[in-house]
Amino acid sequence: MPKGQTSKVIAIIDDDQSMQDSLQDLIESTGLVARCFGSAEDFLESDLHRRAACVIADIRMAKMSGLELQTRLKEEECDIPIIFISTHGNARMRIQAMREGAVEFLRKPLDHQLLLETVRAALDM
Repeated sequence: MPKGQTSKVIAIIDDDQSMQDSLQDLIESTGLVARCFGSAEDFLESDLHRRAACVIADIRMAKMSGLELQTRLKEEECDIPIIFISTHGNARMRIQAMREGAVEFLRKPLDHQLLLETVRAALDM
């Protein structure tokens, strides 16, 4: 990255700490900046919810789901590209997420190369 240029921040939202750590390491290995949140609520309360370049969010979390987060961001007119990840996602969830504008819906365990390609595509949007 050229000197003086600020990096785009990727928000990682997952209630599994080991998944947060793994994704943060993966994203930052490419020179991007990642910031982790344990819940959608924590993300929405942060300053990042209006300026993140991209969001990687688990679809199923304890209180607010990834789909509910997507709805909230739309209601607040936060046009942030969202990549959903899930172990338990089903076809109905995938269709709903994509219909509402998600960039992609990836299954866990994640293909790291595919995730990085998807993040790059989201950043180019």
